[in-house]
Amino acid sequence: MTRVPRPADHVSARQHEPAAPPSGGAGSIESLYPFLYQGSSDIDAVLAEARASTAAKAHEAMELRSEVCARSGDLLAACASQSAARFSAGGRLLTFGNGGSATDAEQIATLFLYPGGKERPLPAFGLASDTAVLTALSNDIGVDVLFARQIAAFGRAGDIALGLSTSGNSANLLRAFDEASRRGLMTIGIAGYDGGRMAELDSIDYLFVAPSTSIHRIQEAQTTIYHVLWELIVAELAEPSRVPT
Repeated sequence: MTRVPRPADHVSARQHEPAAPPSGGAGSIESLYPFLYQGSSDIDAVLAEARASTAAKAHEAMELRSEVCARSGDLLAACASQSAARFSAGGRLLTFGNGGSATDAEQIATLFLYPGGKERPLPAFGLASDTAVLTALSNDIGVDVLFARQIAAFGRAGDIALGLSTSGNSANLLRAFDEASRRGLMTIGIAGYDGGRMAELDSIDYLFVAPSTSIHRIQEAQTTIYHVLWELIVAELAEPSRVPT
């Protein structure tokens, strides 16, 4: 009986091998990690290159932090003083952002609310954490109102609204700052690049800019900004004059 070959019988062993990596366009895996696709690699050279790259990035990050400190040190101190006064009077912190900035906003709320150790917890909550609220607003109205609607619902005069954006151009942040300002909230913006459209708003009381075009460096510097701000606020609240009577 003649056996009829199945399609699999005609597949060569080569066809079972992994596909060759893409040949080199910008953003391809090969362009990002070229040493993985070389016939052989000099491990010492690869490690030396990795060390040099890490050191260069660390130096760049430290320089950006120093620049932010030089440009905004006095503004951070003034912002911390005003924030402490609002916390002392019963104010709360509302934080918001998109994408990676949303995780930073959540981290800020957590830092204030659960600082650990003997530090004083302060009332704060993030506006990017409630999935039901976010999806309802996005589906029924649009993403531009994600934070403005929540500020309208929860915010009150005497509170603090803090928003983060790497570009400074997020439309839903711009609307949130305008809404917060109308309702008497103190507003704090943290941006990158040149501040983007956030730098044009009259509704932001304190704007801190990490002047870089690298999203990685911007977000690293932004992390430093809000940690320093928290430390300054805690120090202000520790002053005897800030203790409620």
